[in-house]
Order: sequence, then structure tokens, then C-alpha cells
Amino acid sequence: MSWIQKLYETYENCQSAIGEVVSDKEVPLLPICHTTNKAQVEVVINQQGIFQRARVVPKNDARTIIPCTETSGGRTSGEAPHPLSDKLQYVAKDYLEFGGSKNTYFEKYKELLEKWCASHFTHSKAQAILKYITKGRVIEDLISQSILINDDNGKLKKKPKKLNKDDPEIFTVLNEQSEAFVRWEVETPNDPCSKIWKDKTLWKSWGEYYINTKKEKTLCYVSGKEMNVADIQPAKLRHDGDKAKLISSNDMSGFTFRGRFKDAKQACGVGFEITQKAHSALRWLISRQGYRNGDQAVVAWATSGEPVPDPLADKTSVLGEDELMSDEPGVVATAQNIALKFNRKMAGYKTLLGDTSGIVVMGLGSATQGRMAITYYRELTSSDLLRKIEQWQTTCSWIHAYHSIGEKKDKKRIYFIGAPAPYDIAQAAYGSKVDDKLRKTTVERLLPCIIDGQQIPRDIVVSAVRRACNRVGMENWEWNKTLSIACALYRQLNEKEEYSMALDENRKTRDYLYGRLLALADSLEHWALSEAHENRQTNAARFMQRFAERPFTTWKTIELSLAPYKARLGGKAQKRLGIMDVVHNMFETPEDYTSDKSLSGEFLLGYHCQRTAIRDSGKSDEPEQEQSNNEGDK
Repeated sequence: MSWIQKLYETYENCQSAIGEVVSDKEVPLLPICHTTNKAQVEVVINQQGIFQRARVVPKNDARTIIPCTETSGGRTSGEAPHPLSDKLQYVAKDYLEFGGSKNTYFEKYKELLEKWCASHFTHSKAQAILKYITKGRVIEDLISQSILINDDNGKLKKKPKKLNKDDPEIFTVLNEQSEAFVRWEVETPNDPCSKIWKDKTLWKSWGEYYINTKKEKTLCYVSGKEMNVADIQPAKLRHDGDKAKLISSNDMSGFTFRGRFKDAKQACGVGFEITQKAHSALRWLISRQGYRNGDQAVVAWATSGEPVPDPLADKTSVLGEDELMSDEPGVVATAQNIALKFNRKMAGYKTLLGDTSGIVVMGLGSATQGRMAITYYRELTSSDLLRKIEQWQTTCSWIHAYHSIGEKKDKKRIYFIGAPAPYDIAQAAYGSKVDDKLRKTTVERLLPCIIDGQQIPRDIVVSAVRRACNRVGMENWEWNKTLSIACALYRQLNEKEEYSMALDENRKTRDYLYGRLLALADSLEHWALSEAHENRQTNAARFMQRFAERPFTTWKTIELSLAPYKARLGGKAQKRLGIMDVVHNMFETPEDYTSDKSLSGEFLLGYHCQRTAIRDSGKSDEPEQEQSNNEGDK
């Protein structure tokens, strides 16, 4: 149960962040016995429960902190109401009168609110809301203010198939008016906070009341103390619609306990307050700094609450667009500049976190809608995490150019040296349309490589290399991205070889030399085609996959096809041809050159390094072989 303990500690250390809504996309750290929901209608009343006005809530302001019970916090349907803010079928007594199509749970809602208001923990704003909803005219008042719209039969109007600018505002945030979620604002003299979703005294009032309603206690396996028992564990951990739970025991038949326990509490007991705080912290952390892909979530955090680098991000994502654009125009695109910024960023984390801060890395996934599992869990110190991230960024590094920043018209490509993100690795290995399940599995398999320093799985590297060889099967931008990622993965897998990212003119291995030859032939033909204003793939590009499988046989075909292009370029190509002759002479044995044994991923390193050296030489008249700057760039 250490994960709950660590999350509980994080919550306690981040008390100052409770209730702080940074943006509509980010879930705040919630007070206990609270959840969030997206509101569409805001109703303003006074302290006497008299209706004042209402408005449609814009989507960017919709996230609302609301009190909840254990049952209502994880409801999927049914009559479990929230105590204050809820949908019309709960808060409006006149719901059916205006054509509500679902069951009304107003009486249950009113009963829950009455019990709270009758307790020692009551709050004046809750009492004002009770007075208002008892009048039974919530929808009527909203119609009178033109917030909701009724038809000629007096029922709530259906949304038109096509909206125009004269249609009611409610249809911009809702498809069905009867599904509107209502939040309250209670105006009280000398009270600067009329919004109940921001009133900390109201949060405290409901929390104390609800905890006081719990009578049964159990041994908490986290704290080791007798505490109020948690009957139902919180949901909504990865996103607002998430119903899966990490702790669940609602199956009372079959093989749940296998005769070992009489009930679920004997198997595992967690205190109500601890589980509320732990789950709230986890949801907050995932929303704020976690990696999410469908039902997969991975998050790294410091229990102190200080920010930590994302282990699943590449260098540009760690830095963020604001930091990437902070320099003078043009400087931002250099790989050296990105490296310096990243090193400064990591040094900042070291200063902020120190060497011994507790860090947790946690992965979550679910096979069904109701059950969630911890797929990865590690506890380590901040110095260990930063060292592992830097090691990964070093051993799996290559020069990449598939990121860009700025608007479409002013997009700038970013060159950076570092490790690709696991998400991009999955796409490079299995294609941009990779199945979600395979992508999630790939990310899970790569996580131990980053955090634990394990060797990258060979099959992932082989798949990426194979796809990089299939140049004609991809668009230019995708192939360039796949190529650089495949080089990074092959370099990491063969770390002992100490491959350089710059062209190694002294390396005489067969695969590396054949890669250089292919790059030279490719650049020579591309140069000649550009001179003639022809836009088509070179023979080296078209034969790349066959070249990887049968290099000597295919090279003869490619070399013979270069004759007209050599003639077209004339004396300008002499230097390039001279380099090609040098590479030919570097094969240590004739058998190395004449063998048709398939090439390993090392030939991609030779190809990429030779191509980059040509591009960066600055002495060639050859036009640069550009990547697409449109699709695929991030």
C-alpha cells in the first residue's frame, strides 16, 4: 500500500494548492468529499433563497468543484444525487413538468440537502439553496431569463440540426437542455466569495458533515490506526469520464475472496480520509503532469510537491514552447542551443529537488471499464531519477528534426539531439496508425528502459529499422522522423560500440560503409534532379529496402543508374565522386564488399551521418534535401 501512503504525503505537502483551478483542462487538487463536473448553467440567488439572475457557463469556465458523497462521486446512473450542484433532473422539482425525459431524483436530492442543513455543520449558503429549490421553479426561472428555451407545447425545446447565430446560447454548450448541470452563486452581504465552488468555508462544512455521518471504523492498512472506513473508492482518476477504480470489492459472488475472508474489509481496509486525499492527489497529478493515452496513464512526481521532469518526454517537450521561443529568431532551431537549455533545466531541477527528495513513477492501465491496475511502480530519489533521465537522453540520442514551433505561416523546425519520446518510438516502430493497444504496450515496455536503465527491447529496434528501410512506403516527413528514431534506437541497443552522431570517417565496418555509399548516391542523384527542376524520388530511395536485404546486387543497379546524372553535373560532381571512391577503398576485404548478406541497422547510421555531413559541409552547390514542414511536425 506504499503508493497510497506516498499520494497521501503528497496531498498533505500541497495543501496550498487545494481548490486552485489553473485551467479548464487541468483538474484541481480537491478538498475531501468533493469532485468536479462541467457546469452549463449558473444560477444566482440571494441569502433568502430568492432568484436573482442566471447565465450560460462558457466551456472554458465550466469546471466546477462540487461536494459529493462516496456514491455520487462514482455514479454512472441512478438516484445518487450530489448535495448541492447537479443536473436538472436532481435540482429541479419542475423537471417533468417541462418535458424531462428521465426519472427525477429531486426528492432524494432535497432529502440529502435537508439533512446537511439540519446538522451542526450547516452552512448559510446551503440553507439558501434549500429554500430556493423547495419552491420548485428552477426551470421556470431559467426559461424566464431565456437561459433555457421552451417550445409551443411548453416543453424544453430540442436542439436544431444546424445552428445559426440567432439560436439560444445554451445550444453551444449542450445538445439536450434537460441535461444541463447547474451550479449556484449565493450573494450575501459583506461576503466577497459568492461562488459556492470557491468558498472554502463551504468545502469544510460539507467535509466535516459527511465524515461525521460515517459510524463504522476499521483498521487502516495505510496509517495503522482505527479510522472511519471508506465504503466506496473514488473514480475519475485519469479523466472526467473514468469509472475504473484502483481498489474495488463489489463482487460478492464467485471467487472474490476464495474462502479466505468473510468480507472485503478483512482483505484490505483503507481509511476514508486517507483514500480521499490519496485519490485526489493522483487525479491532480495525472491531470497536471501525467502522460495519458486513452486508458493508459503514467505520472512521475515528488512527494514534496515540487515539479519534476517528465521521463516520457523528449528534450523539446521538457523545455516547452515558451522556453524554446525565448531566444532571438533563428537561434532557437540549433541543436546546440536546445542542449544548453535542457542542461540548464536539469540543473534547475537538481537545485530545486536536492539529492534526496522522494520521487514516485507510476503507470496505470485498465482492461475493463470498472477495474484499474498499477502497471508500473518505482520509488527513487530525485538524484536517481535525474541521473536515469540524463542517461537515457545520452545513450538513446540522435539528431532529430521532426518538431516545430509557431503558427502555420511562421513555423520553425527545431533540430535537437536527444532521445525520442516513447510515443514517437511506437509510431516509428509500428507506423503512425499503430493500434492503441500496441502503442500502450510499447510505452510500458520502454518505461523500465528509462527508469531502470534496462536495455531497449530488440524487437522494437528491429521493427523501427525495418520501417526506416521502407522509404517508398511513407511520406517524406514520416520517413525522416522514422529514420532518426531508428538510428537512436540502434545506437542505444549497441551502446558498447560507442557510435558517434557525427560522420566517423575512420569506421570500416561493412554495414556502415554501405550506408555511406547509399547516402552519396542518393545525394548525387537528388542534386542532378534539382538542377533539372525534376521532383521525383531517386533510385537510391526507391531501392533502399532491397539494398538493405541484398546490398551488393542492388548497389550495382544503383551505381549504373548514376551515369546520366554524373554527366549532367559534370565537373561539379568530382568531389562527391572522389568521396565515393574513398569509401569503396575502405572495405577491408573483397568479401565484405561482394557479400549479399543483409545489412543491420548500422547502415542507417552510416547513411544518416553521411547525409548530414553533406548537408552541413557548406561547400556544396547541392540544394538541401528538405523535409516536409507541414504534416507530422509537432
